[in-house]
Amino acid sequence: MSAINILIGLMPMIGWGFFPILTGKFGGKPVNQILGATYGTLIAAIVVALARQTPMIGGKEFLFTFLSGACWSLGQILVFYAFSEMGVSRTMPISTGFQLIGASLWGVLVLGEWSSGSAKMIGFFSIVLIIFGVWLTTYSEKSATKSESGSNAIKGVLLVLFAEAGYLGYSAFPQAITVDGFQAFLPQALGMAVVATIFAIATKSNRESKPFATKSSYTNIISGFFFAFAALTYLISARPDVNGLATGFTLSQMNVIIATLGGVYILHERKTHKEMVSVSAGLLLVVVAGVITAFIK
Repeated sequence: MSAINILIGLMPMIGWGFFPILTGKFGGKPVNQILGATYGTLIAAIVVALARQTPMIGGKEFLFTFLSGACWSLGQILVFYAFSEMGVSRTMPISTGFQLIGASLWGVLVLGEWSSGSAKMIGFFSIVLIIFGVWLTTYSEKSATKSESGSNAIKGVLLVLFAEAGYLGYSAFPQAITVDGFQAFLPQALGMAVVATIFAIATKSNRESKPFATKSSYTNIISGFFFAFAALTYLISARPDVNGLATGFTLSQMNVIIATLGGVYILHERKTHKEMVSVSAGLLLVVVAGVITAFIK
């Protein structure tokens, strides 16, 4: 694996790492964040399609890639709600851990990976490391608010767990067809934007919510550009002649480092010294286990 390929593989880390930090900075409710993020992604997808003169796909290919984007939006909406419960710095390691576990199990149960006994042993040991690492990142020392913090953490973890179904659909639907990644990008973005718009219209029925007339719905378009950058560079990284799907996915998930530390130092989500030690140890375990799973044959 060349240094250039590794550099390409780390590009999604930047986009997906800063994506939750920017949505936190721009603020707004989950409906504002998902609207801005998906509209920004759709704008970027249209620009890329026009620049590359990418032919539009149809039929089953369009349907499956559209559903892929729709699933991502459903999952991301839940993660935005998890941010409001636990903050970015606690949510992101949990989300990354669940995605690494989900991708590993999908590869084993559906794609027939980890065929040898030793591969399965190493793989499931890595999953245990991820689970323990995620648990370390949720540690809270604040005894005065421990019961409230624990309740928020349970809600947040459940939201992220259900969101994993959406993320799995985002990855799984394109695997059921043969389509170029760049051709899939625009239909995916359309699926994302349609679900976000439906969600916004449903939310609009609440008189206190005006998602289409709120500034944060439009400032969050910038966060959508960062997501689009990550998605595009991931499409390149995951190609067999660059890093491949397994390694490309794992490298992209290193975004958890930027997102978690950004939540603490940029969004000012306070941590005690012991909490930072626990979070750092948990991040290290998740990253190491993720790298191990990428190289299991």
